[in-house]
Amino acid sequence: HSMLQNLNAHYIQPIRTFQRDARLFLWMTIINGIIFSGWQLFFNIYMLEQGITREYLGIINSLPSLTGLLLGIPIGRLSDRIGRRRAIIIGIALSSLAFFGQVTFKQPVLILLMSALTGIFNMFTIVSVSPLMMKLSDLNNRTLLFSLNYGLQTMAGAVGSLFAGQLPALFGNILHVGPTNAVAYQAVLITTVLLGTTALIPIWMMKEPQTLQPQPEAGARTTSPKSGLTRLTVKLAAPNFLIGIGAAILIPYMNVFFKDRFQISDSLLGLLFSLSSLFIGIGSLIGPRLTTRLGGKIRTVAFTQLASVVFMLMIGFIPSLWVAGFAFLMRAALMNMSAPLYSAFSMEQTPEREQGFVSSVMNVAWQIGWSVGPYLSGLVQVRYGFTPLFITTTVLYLLA
Repeated sequence: HSMLQNLNAHYIQPIRTFQRDARLFLWMTIINGIIFSGWQLFFNIYMLEQGITREYLGIINSLPSLTGLLLGIPIGRLSDRIGRRRAIIIGIALSSLAFFGQVTFKQPVLILLMSALTGIFNMFTIVSVSPLMMKLSDLNNRTLLFSLNYGLQTMAGAVGSLFAGQLPALFGNILHVGPTNAVAYQAVLITTVLLGTTALIPIWMMKEPQTLQPQPEAGARTTSPKSGLTRLTVKLAAPNFLIGIGAAILIPYMNVFFKDRFQISDSLLGLLFSLSSLFIGIGSLIGPRLTTRLGGKIRTVAFTQLASVVFMLMIGFIPSLWVAGFAFLMRAALMNMSAPLYSAFSMEQTPEREQGFVSSVMNVAWQIGWSVGPYLSGLVQVRYGFTPLFITTTVLYLLA
C-alpha cells in the first residue's frame, strides 16, 4: 500500500501536472527513440553490404560528431534567437532528408556530405531540447520531465531494436531478396527515416510557452553578465568534458571487453546490452525520487557517479562473469541516472535567453572526448589491453 502511495506521490501526481505540451514533447521523444535505434542497428551493416570499406565507414560515423562540434555553439545561439520549437522542427525535418540521402545515394562523396549534414541538423534538436523542457515544466515536475525524457528514449530504443530486428526478413520476403541483402537493409532504413518524420506531428501540435521570466532578473547582473555567464558555463561544462573523455575511451568497447575477457556468446552479449537499456530506463526514473531523498540534484549526481565508479572497477578487475555482468548493469543505471538531473540543474542556473548557448557548450565539451577517445582507446588496447583504460576512466570520473 505504501508503495502505491509512493508511486502516486512521486510519479502519478507530477505526471498529471504536465501540460498538454509537455505530453506532446514526450511523444516526440518516444518516436525518436524507437526510430533511431532501428537506424543504429542496421546502418553500419547496410554500408558494409554496399561495399563501403571499414575505414571509410569510420569517417562516415565520426563526421556528424565533428560537424556538430564545429557548429554546435552558433546553432545554440540561433536556437536562442528563433525559439526552441522552431529549431526542433528544422532539426527533425532537415536531418530526416539528410538521413534519407545517406541511404539512397551511392557515391561515397555524397554519402559523406549527407553524414556531415545529419550532424549539423541533429544539433538543432539536441541543443533545444533541454531549454524547451525548462519552459514546459515547473519546479515540482521539472526533475521528472527531464528524467522521463531520458528514460523513455532508452526504453523506446530497446523496443525499437526488437521491432527493427524483425524487419530485414520481412522486407526480404516482400522484395524477393535475401534478408541480409543490401536492398532489404536499405528498405528498413528508408522505412525508419519515413516513420521518424512522424515525430514532427507532436511538435507541430505543440505551443511553445511564452517566457514568464521577469526581465530585471537578468539585468541585475548588468555589471559583467558576459564574464559571469562565461565563468558559469566553464564550470558547468568541465565535468561534461572529463566524463566525455572517460566514457569515450571505454564505453564503446564494453562489448569487445566482455568478448575478450569472458568469451561470452553473441546472444548473451545481446541480452546483457538490452538489459542495460532497461536498467538505464529504470534508473532515470529513480533519479527524481533520489533527489528528494538526498536533498538536491547535485548531491544526487555526485552520489550516483561515485557509486558507478565502484561498479566500474568491479567490471574491470573481478574475474567473474556474473559479478562483471551485474556490475555492468548497475554502472549503466547509476551513471546514466545522473545525466538528466545534471542537465536540469545546468538549465536552472542559466538565464533563459542563454540556455541554447549553454546547452550547446555543454554538448560540445562532451563531444570533444568522443571525437578522439575511441581512436586513442584502440591504440591503448592493442599495446596494453583494457587495464590502463579502466584506471584512466576511473580517475577522470573522480576528477569530474
